[in-house]
Amino acid sequence: MSRRRKDPLRALTEQEQQALAHIARAGSERADVVTRARQVLLVASGRSYSQAAAATGRRSYQSVSKLVTRFNRDGLAALESHGSGGHPPSYDAAARERILAEARRTPKPERDGTASWSLMTLRHALREGPDGLPQVSTWTIGQVLHEAGLRWLAARSWCETGKAVRKRRSGTVTVTDPDAQAKKI
Repeated sequence: MSRRRKDPLRALTEQEQQALAHIARAGSERADVVTRARQVLLVASGRSYSQAAAATGRRSYQSVSKLVTRFNRDGLAALESHGSGGHPPSYDAAARERILAEARRTPKPERDGTASWSLMTLRHALREGPDGLPQVSTWTIGQVLHEAGLRWLAARSWCETGKAVRKRRSGTVTVTDPDAQAKKI
């Protein structure tokens, strides 16, 4: 004889029954959502938690038990993922916005030492700024830019052809190539 269930599945409404059946048959739905829908339907049809787990390819009845508890409380929303796991983000929204603002700013050669951003020069500018991020890495900068839909080559600020800003001992100078016009053709 099996143990008494601590939190048995409540009676399903007609709409929930139809929605669960639809999700369980859906080929375009995420596999984990389909599995959870099938588990709830199996428990609703009178199967035990262990039988529902085994029928859906799971080993433990405990995940089905937790799913039933969530379903009783949240309804169909319990089928969705309830956590992504992993390490929490190191930088909050304000820090991410700071990275994006710096990337969108046109670099000033006399201040930034470059006329166009690379990940390294952007990292240097962010680390050295008064409101900067002293520990930010190029990987983090790249991830933030990628999540924002920016691509390095598409968003790169280009120099005028034939002119380059160089650092010299005496300061920064603009070097002009006399053959630049001929090279454009």
